[in-house]
Amino acid sequence: QVQLVESGGGLVQAGGSLRLSCTASGSIFSINSMAWYRQAPGKQRELVAGITRGTNTNYTDSVTGRFTISRDNARNAGYLQMNNLKPEDTAVYYCTMAGEIRSGGFSSWGKGTQVTVSS
Repeated sequence: QVQLVESGGGLVQAGGSLRLSCTASGSIFSINSMAWYRQAPGKQRELVAGITRGTNTNYTDSVTGRFTISRDNARNAGYLQMNNLKPEDTAVYYCTMAGEIRSGGFSSWGKGTQVTVSS
């Protein structure tokens, strides 16, 4: 079992910044991909940003240029730096990772961290 724990959410004014962290625990051999999703009230969960084991990244259009996804392979951790936050970024943010453990592959989700941006 691989467990993910997100942190770094909170309340911030529009234009402010937050840095989300996601740490994986368990007998992990490798993490192949990481991603951040978000779900706003009454809306479907959407992909915000993703990163492969290398440095390939992708972002949803609404956050391009404002958010940066990164990872620390040695720490089994991922990050989402969010700058110039807007009220429409308000959502619960979820981390997900996929990779290899001793018994095979894994794909795990965290429980989420709330981000609230006030206008």
